[in-house]
Amino acid sequence: MRSGISLRDDFDGEVLRRLARQTKDAAQVRRLSALASIYHGGTRSDARLGNVTLQIVRDWVMRFNERGPKKDSPPQWRRLPPEQSE
Repeated sequence: MRSGISLRDDFDGEVLRRLARQTKDAAQVRRLSALASIYHGGTRSDARLGNVTLQIVRDWVMRFNERGPKKDSPPQWRRLPPEQSE
């Protein structure tokens, strides 16, 4: 069996649950709650909510690792320095 994709280590489940409580976007709450359950030792299968497939949870993990918890954050490698973004 292959090992799962690990989550970034600069966040934890409590931080994600707090962020989920602060947002008004239901889809973001769902994603953050699923990721928080993985941080708390749950499996990807445990993180499935409603009709969410394991592939969707995997995509959430990949996107979270790349962009962080904010839904509109661009990937870190695409950010331009301030002097080039004008």
